[in-house]
Amino acid sequence: MCFLFTSFKEWKAYCESHSESLDESVIGYECEQKGATPEKVHEGLLHAYQVMKEAVHTGLEKDMKSRSGMIDNGAKKVFNHPLTVLSPEFQKLISRALAAKEVNSCMGRVVAAPTAGASGILPGTMVTLQEIHELTDDQIIKGLLVGAGIALIIEQKASLAGAVGGCQAETGSAAAMAAGAIVYCLGGSVDQVFNAVAITIQCMLGLVCDPVAGLVEVPCVVRNASAASIAFSSAQIALASVDAVIPVDECIEAMGEIGASMESRYKETALGGLAATLTGQEISNRVLIQDIEILPDEELPE
Repeated sequence: MCFLFTSFKEWKAYCESHSESLDESVIGYECEQKGATPEKVHEGLLHAYQVMKEAVHTGLEKDMKSRSGMIDNGAKKVFNHPLTVLSPEFQKLISRALAAKEVNSCMGRVVAAPTAGASGILPGTMVTLQEIHELTDDQIIKGLLVGAGIALIIEQKASLAGAVGGCQAETGSAAAMAAGAIVYCLGGSVDQVFNAVAITIQCMLGLVCDPVAGLVEVPCVVRNASAASIAFSSAQIALASVDAVIPVDECIEAMGEIGASMESRYKETALGGLAATLTGQEISNRVLIQDIEILPDEELPE
């Protein structure tokens, strides 16, 4: 019987009692739940990671202008800008997260990890981590497996959906997955991996889901970039063995409580937050009118 992902405390205890690594326990879960072989799971993740890399490449090479006009090749502008705020690596990280998410906003192919609205975070972080530390695809896959285990527990204790828990549930969860994966790929301990998740969630608590015009564009795209940077900062802190103080399971439970108490207009309804601003409403009216197909008189209902 494989481990059922219900808490981080139990996940650690299971791995210790069965002498399994975090990624091995996730493979066991996938095999039992889906009737797959370890090789098949690995093959599927390699394909998913290839799609992530392609999304990054597409976003930085192709024209990324959404139908609404709110997305207009922002990733390329950041990637090619001559002024570097911190370092070239940081600039690449932000650009790549933006790029993959812009592909989603422009109806391209992405990996919903864990959702399409957060689909730039793992590509941006993993591609950049692999480049900086010269990691193999197999090493990245182990990190993605750990990220999947993190998401399974968040799904049980809180939610991965913006409509249920706000943007903290989407970009917050994706950033937590990325932070844990980064630490794991760099040889961090189980406690360091889980601390990275806890620190990330602490930084993302309460983030509302307020998409302008109901589209997953503004502020969703730039939040992917910000979440990617939070994932790296959390990983850096956790690798130094700085304690999150609040245990990771309690952090996830807090996220679930906040999501449950959040007013509905802040949960993917486009009725609150940035979507409700004067400019947000103007964009919404323009986009909605633009997208309505006017029927000929004879086709109009009586």
